[in-house]
Amino acid sequence: QLVESGGGLVQAGGSMRLSCVASGRTFSMYTMAWFRQTPGKERDEREFVAAIAGSRFNNTYYRDSVKGRFTISRDNAKSTVYLQMNSLKPEDTAVYFCASPNSGITHLPSLMNWKIYVDWGQGTQVTVSS
Repeated sequence: QLVESGGGLVQAGGSMRLSCVASGRTFSMYTMAWFRQTPGKERDEREFVAAIAGSRFNNTYYRDSVKGRFTISRDNAKSTVYLQMNSLKPEDTAVYFCASPNSGITHLPSLMNWKIYVDWGQGTQVTVSS
């Protein structure tokens, strides 16, 4: 089970940190990711935002439009993954979802495909005003 928190309303240029708490004893081994679904888009149009590999590798991956602005991190002791979002833009407005493929996959093209993810959080709304 994945539970997100930290969404809300922020002005353009502002910052926000999302958190996702996971249940289960294998959290540290699994790749974790953030996706977002923008207004008017369907579930199968969710955009990959960022991913972080399990503790064996800890590599991070980002979509191009958030590189340098967003940072994904994890605290395995707390079974929590974070998404620090800086320099937010109105186009970042979306429902953000935490997801896990329940594996330690690190192949980027696969990571960007929402279909490989098994567990999803309920989503948290992020609204960036201009």
